[in-house]
Amino acid sequence: MKILFLTDNFPPESNAPASRTYEHCREWVKKGADITVITCTPNFPEGKVFPGYKNKFYQKEEMDGIRVIRVWTYITPNRGLTPRILDYLSFCISGFIASLFVKTDIIIATSPQLFTAVSGYLASVFKGKPWIMEIRDLWPESIKAVEAMRESIIIKMLDRLVFFLYRHATKLVVVTDSFKRRMIALGNDPDKTFVIKNGVMLDQFQAREKNQRLINDLGLQDKFIVAYIGTHGMAHKLDFILDAAVSVHDPEIHFLFVGTGAMKGRLVKQAEELQLKNVTLLDAVPKQQVADYISISDVSLINLRKSKTFTKVIPSKIFENAAMAKPILLGVEGEAQSIIESYGAGLCYEPENELDFLNKLQQMKQDRTAYRQYQEGCQNMARSFNRQALAEEMYDVLEFVLAKPVLSPEEEKTGV
Repeated sequence: MKILFLTDNFPPESNAPASRTYEHCREWVKKGADITVITCTPNFPEGKVFPGYKNKFYQKEEMDGIRVIRVWTYITPNRGLTPRILDYLSFCISGFIASLFVKTDIIIATSPQLFTAVSGYLASVFKGKPWIMEIRDLWPESIKAVEAMRESIIIKMLDRLVFFLYRHATKLVVVTDSFKRRMIALGNDPDKTFVIKNGVMLDQFQAREKNQRLINDLGLQDKFIVAYIGTHGMAHKLDFILDAAVSVHDPEIHFLFVGTGAMKGRLVKQAEELQLKNVTLLDAVPKQQVADYISISDVSLINLRKSKTFTKVIPSKIFENAAMAKPILLGVEGEAQSIIESYGAGLCYEPENELDFLNKLQQMKQDRTAYRQYQEGCQNMARSFNRQALAEEMYDVLEFVLAKPVLSPEEEKTGV
């Protein structure tokens, strides 16, 4: 099977889209698939080209049997709507042009961002091949949820574009059950949508002793470490956590933030203004070092803005932390909360409710019997979200698509 995968993010970038795509493709290569990934020069999240790379119009490399084609894009820090749109559109155009020179049986285009899916659609039209739209974020709902844009003609145009792409994709792959329900509510055939959730590579993330060298380097000996490791973006509402940290008077509790993103500068300034002694803010670390930082934590903190949109998401970082037996302190309602509670993998608080957050944090620290139960629940949950098994499920979807004749939406409706 020849697979063409269009994605805006790919290693050495280490965000959730990059990890999911790479880990799926790596498993498919083991099954004999011939995979080409079209992506951009690594630059996320700071909008700076990674060392060892240049933002060229076209460059190739191979990564674990995956053929990687990197194309030119307008690279800019994640600040302001116009620069981001230029970034998205440039990849849409460059990715589509590069796809014309790749032989493939099937095309996958993943969001975010939405315009990657436009490239997938155009490639499928010009190449006459089926395409799968992988939906990792609901657009434009997610834009409105972080208040990046208000209702406008642009939002209405994005709505129409989204519906067009949903309708013309051969199949839809979504990452939560809530997303599938949303697809059905929008009029898509239930049989058109497959749920392939995020997960964790269990061979890479396992329970281990704390990295004592790292603890010593950071001066966090004898601390109960509450760690947030990931993107510091508008959706994550980490300023709420810093505000709450002011009211944490237990000298043993320490907050550790590792990562970067659009809000990092503001968060650093906020921590300085609040004179927080119980908070450490570090820059992002390479993917291969993430497990070391997870190891020193006692609690994995996961927080999002309070929004109906985010009740449909499952933050992917819960699975890596769970695999390392780090109880989850979750500030997300909806499907993610249901997973944590069903496995007994931690505690959930109402997003942006400081009193609830502080109470749940104290419970997590003080009740050691419950803490050990959360650790067991975490590992049970991680085993249920084994990335290798999930990659196998998605590969089955690809084989299913190729086994059936490709029909236009009109032919599917009429059966002719």
